[in-house]
Amino acid sequence: MAADETNERRAPRRLTAAAARRIALAAQGFADPRPTGRVDARHLRRVLDRVGVVQLDSVNVFQRTHYMPLYSRLGPYPREALDRLAAHTDGPIRRELFEYWAHEASLVPLRLQPHLRWRMARADRDAWGGIRRLAAEHPHLVEEVLELVREQGPIRANDTSAAERARRRPGEMWNWHEGKVALEYLFWSGQVTAARRVNFERRYDLPERVLPASVLATPTPPVEEAQRELVRVAARALGVATEPDLGDYFRLPRRESKARVAELVAAGELLEVEVEGWNAPAYLWPAARRPRRVAARALLSPFDSLIWFRPRTERLFGFRYRIEIYVPAPRRVHGYYVLPFLLGDALVARVDLKSDRQAGVLRVQAAFAEESAGAGRDEIAAELAAELRQVAAWLDLAAGVEVASRGDLAPALAAALVP
Repeated sequence: MAADETNERRAPRRLTAAAARRIALAAQGFADPRPTGRVDARHLRRVLDRVGVVQLDSVNVFQRTHYMPLYSRLGPYPREALDRLAAHTDGPIRRELFEYWAHEASLVPLRLQPHLRWRMARADRDAWGGIRRLAAEHPHLVEEVLELVREQGPIRANDTSAAERARRRPGEMWNWHEGKVALEYLFWSGQVTAARRVNFERRYDLPERVLPASVLATPTPPVEEAQRELVRVAARALGVATEPDLGDYFRLPRRESKARVAELVAAGELLEVEVEGWNAPAYLWPAARRPRRVAARALLSPFDSLIWFRPRTERLFGFRYRIEIYVPAPRRVHGYYVLPFLLGDALVARVDLKSDRQAGVLRVQAAFAEESAGAGRDEIAAELAAELRQVAAWLDLAAGVEVASRGDLAPALAAALVP
């Protein structure tokens, strides 16, 4: 048998922890070698189809997080290619992704829009508390903001403040924030959508002016079938997973996640297995690849789908990971914006990175090796140095990489970066 292949549908009753880890990495695209030539939209589509959803986040201290999952799997690629697929550009647009609350704010393939309409229909009960309250207490404000989008879209959230002042009724007291909240309710409920982003700021417009007619004309599936499809996407993307892993991928309510997983097991679409060291039942995607070896090397965004569900990250890799952006600086353990480093099939290090765009330098503000890393410290440092050089060039940080002294890996990494 080939070392890396799609196996027959009959799954083993039990998987070793190492086998489960390799299955998970292969499902996420880390068992494939990076392209050696020019990376184009075809490569991006393959990754996007494989992971199913890409999380967005506003932090830009290193790089916008939605660019990183493609880099981690493909290596350097033209970021404008993703911008075109997501319509985050003023140039030629080939929209293949739309924005919605999937796993947090996310870019999602257009084909899944009908499968998220059940969430849009539940905005009155599922949207964040402040959004729900405003919509319930001030429905006319929501309608006024919707009318503003109809008349002037695409608009920015800040554009609603002028509308509030202009449309304020006698005796009403609106603050600048309430128009934005109304717009967020309309976004959650699917009455408006993101036309594009400019400097990462959303421009809101009506779905019929943004999404392809073929998508809007697709019948809305029943809630149960829509959720089953989301679980299928998650199962393909995860390879082997617990029910909470599967439900978290698209943030399904736990009760419904349990029901959908059970239905897919009963239908033979998911296979129940035991994984060594896991204290919960696991479910294997029948067509998941089971490689005997994974030779990956990648820096991972804190919001990469391989690691975004922290209990799964700890279960798969023995790697306890918490993002410390909101932790006061004196109490941070590893740093402000820390990226795990994947080498082979293990998370072997973590680095706190900052793109100093003015100086043209990628700054490693701290670097730590994992105690459990199988590779030697010098090997880890050498591989990490090569990855950091490559990512600095991709980010146009022409002055290269500079390493601060913080962290037990920092001396070896600084030495490895010496020309």
